[in-house]
Amino acid sequence: MRLLNRSAGRLSRHRRGPLAGLVVLVLGLLLTGGLYAALAPAQADTDADQEALVQEGRELFLIGCAFCHGQNGEGVLTQGGSQYGPALTDVGAAAVDFQVGTGRMPMAQPGAQAPRKEVVYTKDEIAALSAYVASLGTGPAIPDADLYDTDKPGDLNGDGKQDDEDKVLLVARGSQIFLANCTACHNFEGSGGAMPRGGFAPKIRGVDPKHIYEAMLTGPQSMDTFSDGNIPPEDKKAVIAYIEALEETPGYSGFTFGGLGPVSDGIIVWVGGIGILVGFAVWIAAHTTRSSKQKDEAAA
Repeated sequence: MRLLNRSAGRLSRHRRGPLAGLVVLVLGLLLTGGLYAALAPAQADTDADQEALVQEGRELFLIGCAFCHGQNGEGVLTQGGSQYGPALTDVGAAAVDFQVGTGRMPMAQPGAQAPRKEVVYTKDEIAALSAYVASLGTGPAIPDADLYDTDKPGDLNGDGKQDDEDKVLLVARGSQIFLANCTACHNFEGSGGAMPRGGFAPKIRGVDPKHIYEAMLTGPQSMDTFSDGNIPPEDKKAVIAYIEALEETPGYSGFTFGGLGPVSDGIIVWVGGIGILVGFAVWIAAHTTRSSKQKDEAAA
């Protein structure tokens, strides 16, 4: 018993010694380092993968984009001082995913507006280019699928679930936002229209929901930028739901004519029909006059 008491006393004295705190600190650091080493490799691998993706994107950028946008995305000016290719330092990954993912970039030649065309790059290459441009500065990231998935409208009616009634409410909200902010350029049914200085608002029916979301987020070409502060993400989803509803709406006329309905058909047929009849009447009158002159000359 005395031996145990003596051992306990020695241990107690050592705990109170000047080196006890240092030993505890070293043990704590070793334990923390061991736990970090066990958990950190996944994060390290992620960072390495991201760096490799950025490097791949830079190589693609130097080949296909640097001629217009500069080797570091700083933009290129012509000798006259006009912008040949804009700077990409703060456009973000979403802008690249939209422009390249819809085939608008790379452009065949500079113009008032980049039209949509066949996509040149693969999905992996687009992801690499987006990662590289995102590394050049700030800017919106590529949106998550949940932000534009209209099959998940949210609990808009407050019944604790997401159902068809919520989808109807989402479309109704989207129609109000679309009519207030988008119809001036894209037509009330999304058929597009002409813009000043050679630009145009493209048709947006049948467009991938992700690209519609990215267009609102980044404001490509002549389009205004609708940040999340202007139009919140849930309202952007509502606009997409309304555009998808437009695609399912049947046309109530023989010709679309921008969705103007049967009245436009009547006007086109009336004007065209009257024009044809007037032209035919003029032809008959001219032909009759020529025939009468020939008969009078023969009789003389």
